[in-house]
Amino acid sequence: MPAKSNDSRPGGRSARVRAAVHRAVVDLVREVGADKVTVPAVARRAGVNPSSVYRRWGTTAALLADVAARRQDEETPELLGDLRQDLERVAVWTLRDLSRPDGVAFFRAEVAPDVDERRAGLRACLDRVSARFRAPLDAAARRGETPPSLERVLDRIVAPLYFRVVFSVPGTDERFARELVAGLCGPGRAAAASPGPAGDSDVPSFG
Repeated sequence: MPAKSNDSRPGGRSARVRAAVHRAVVDLVREVGADKVTVPAVARRAGVNPSSVYRRWGTTAALLADVAARRQDEETPELLGDLRQDLERVAVWTLRDLSRPDGVAFFRAEVAPDVDERRAGLRACLDRVSARFRAPLDAAARRGETPPSLERVLDRIVAPLYFRVVFSVPGTDERFARELVAGLCGPGRAAAASPGPAGDSDVPSFG
């Protein structure tokens, strides 16, 4: 059996290139804004050939989406085993991630102007956010609780956070995020939802 190249080994050249490209993207988004980030600029900053970036990611939108997904995968908060506390932790983390200097920039970049790319970007963003909030809902269901549906969580917690951060509405802080969770999981409301864990069918479709 032929030996695998360094590109296919964890920590090999492929991993180093991806790490360098991701760092370059984050730096450029902070410096010039996501709308001005280009593959040649990223390649120059990362010290790699532009053809390598095009071959791996194809478009700037796909590259930005990969960076956003990687950052969120690495930093998702650990669950505590209590539905309300877990939803609060995820809501606060989501707010912090979206509120940092490049948070909204990455979100806007994913929602690309091209129709097909916009649909893919929305789908990818929604899938990540849904997975983040589905984890505590599924964990609560395994404990025998009756958690809210994922769709209800998206409507009552996620949508207000994204709307208020994107449009810079004053008062969108951690206290507000916790109040959203309290409004959904307060006394007499925690069971007012689906009879089991939320599934993929709860996630809205973008075509």
